[in-house]
Amino acid sequence: MTRRDPFSEIEDLFERMDRELEKIGPAFDGSRSPGVAVDVVETDDEVVVTADLPGFDADSIDVELHEDALTIAATRENEHDGAADTDTEASPDADDGPGATEPAEPRYHRHERRHGSASRRIPIPVAVDPDGTSATYDDGVLTVTLPKRSSDSDGHRIDVQ
Repeated sequence: MTRRDPFSEIEDLFERMDRELEKIGPAFDGSRSPGVAVDVVETDDEVVVTADLPGFDADSIDVELHEDALTIAATRENEHDGAADTDTEASPDADDGPGATEPAEPRYHRHERRHGSASRRIPIPVAVDPDGTSATYDDGVLTVTLPKRSSDSDGHRIDVQ
């Protein structure tokens, strides 16, 4: 007589629930909701914004400066292009016809890495020079350097006669 393991049955249930929720999308899983963690540091000469954007390509990151705020937006494409999400095997008797050379689709046993987007609007605490702004992306970290606007460029003095 084989003894039932109630814990393995519960684990199987959770795995099935995860697979079904993945079909619906990441909106129901708060732990996967994208966000952009940032640091904003002001020095005498500049403001530096550092943002964590792991898993994004540099080409998929947009950075825009609008007067008193910096907007960072990034999108990640889904690497999964329609392969089955289940653990079911294709029938070994399946016949794709004579001379079929098309490779079989990969079978995902777990598919948690999702496509999606993340964005953040960051207020900039001081006036900055948009022409001197630069951005670099390295190892999942975006660094935007915004030089402060010099005090004499804040306005134009008009002499009163």
